[in-house]
Amino acid sequence: MNNGRNEERPRIVATVECRMTSSRLPGKVMLKACGKPMLEHIAMRLAKVDKIDQVVLATTTNSDDDCIEELAANLGIGCFRGSEDDVLRRVLMAAKAHHANIIVEITGDCPLIDPEITAQTLDLYLTNSCDYVANDLTLSYPLGMDVQVFSVNLLEIADREGVTPPDREHVSWYFIRNPERFRLFNLPAPPRQHWPELRLTLDEPGDYRLILAVFEALYPGNPVFGLTDIIAYLKINERLLELNANVKQRTAQ
Repeated sequence: MNNGRNEERPRIVATVECRMTSSRLPGKVMLKACGKPMLEHIAMRLAKVDKIDQVVLATTTNSDDDCIEELAANLGIGCFRGSEDDVLRRVLMAAKAHHANIIVEITGDCPLIDPEITAQTLDLYLTNSCDYVANDLTLSYPLGMDVQVFSVNLLEIADREGVTPPDREHVSWYFIRNPERFRLFNLPAPPRQHWPELRLTLDEPGDYRLILAVFEALYPGNPVFGLTDIIAYLKINERLLELNANVKQRTAQ
């Protein structure tokens, strides 16, 4: 199928789904580590990916999220405000408002997102004949390293045809539940980074305590530390894994 690529000079935009009204950890995207909000860390890390032209915070029209728009302005990055519940449409309109051809989609609960892994996922998309690339179709990376890449035109198809609540909430659900129609590629973790049971995502207070410990240990020496650095640190400091050991991951229904 025609996946809508602009082969000459595609404009690549990273969209970050984010809002303040998380049910399990309200305001989590603005919690601080090393003096900076989690969203700032995400934006800074995505900015290190050479092929990404712009980072856009895709938030809601709720007044609670005014602070996210203010942060985007302070950082000099993009912001789009749309529906709280229809995340698919919000991401699509954020991408179109910033003239994207290709979307690198990240969620606001991934403050430790690795620029190198993000670049590898994007390169897999750019160098292969495929419709969609992710690094979590088969779990191998830790939770919190999740990256998805697809074209705006492909997301427009999902917007037209994806009518179930999970389609609207999870953005790429329509692609994933139609594997016979779309060419889906997965980036597997190399052995040194294979740890699918590790939670580096930000959903609950225990997650924040673990992520904060990682930032405080690694950020001062290297602000763009990667997953390999995190794994090495946690293997030496295994007691930290107890901080979020009891957190259960929610899955799409």
